[in-house]
Amino acid sequence: MRHRTGQNRQQFGLFATPLDDLIAPDNMVRVVDAFVDAINLAQLGFVHVRAHRRGAPPYHPGLLLKIYIYGYLNRVRSSRRLELECGRNIELMWLTGCQQPSYHTISDFRSIKPHRKALKAVFRLFNRVLDGAELFGKELVAIDGTKMRAQNSKKNNISEDKIQKRLDYPRGPFRGIPRRTGPRRRSSSSAARNRPSARK
Repeated sequence: MRHRTGQNRQQFGLFATPLDDLIAPDNMVRVVDAFVDAINLAQLGFVHVRAHRRGAPPYHPGLLLKIYIYGYLNRVRSSRRLELECGRNIELMWLTGCQQPSYHTISDFRSIKPHRKALKAVFRLFNRVLDGAELFGKELVAIDGTKMRAQNSKKNNISEDKIQKRLDYPRGPFRGIPRRTGPRRRSSSSAARNRPSARK
């Protein structure tokens, strides 16, 4: 039994022009397509390279790998988001032949144990291919490795408003105290307590 096949890129379909004419010759998606078609998936450790004889025809692991690499290059990591993009993104429609695997299929492809090591090997190989084709700018990149302790709780967080409130706080309690110009007078009750009592 064969794997599932998509639409021919040269044929007319949903659009007035073939999908192949909508993708620029220098588009990165063409590099992904050529790269995956050129590598040996079984040798790298991918499973289900050969379809089973029974059951529904599965998606080819190369197709799912193309979707995964495209999502990695375009910062789309969610399986549900990749499923959505396969139905509306022209580049992914060209890459998959208008096939739309479910998010569960995409998630299972990259989460099973044999594919974890295989995906790492694919990305290493992909970087070597891009480097050999001189597609890397090789610009100087500096990363600051300084580590500092930080605690950003509500009590330790300081803003301009909090600083102003702390500066104004000592003035607040003294605003309600009236100013006294003369010496303090003793009240009658305190004078009576301090007056010596008459002896009988």
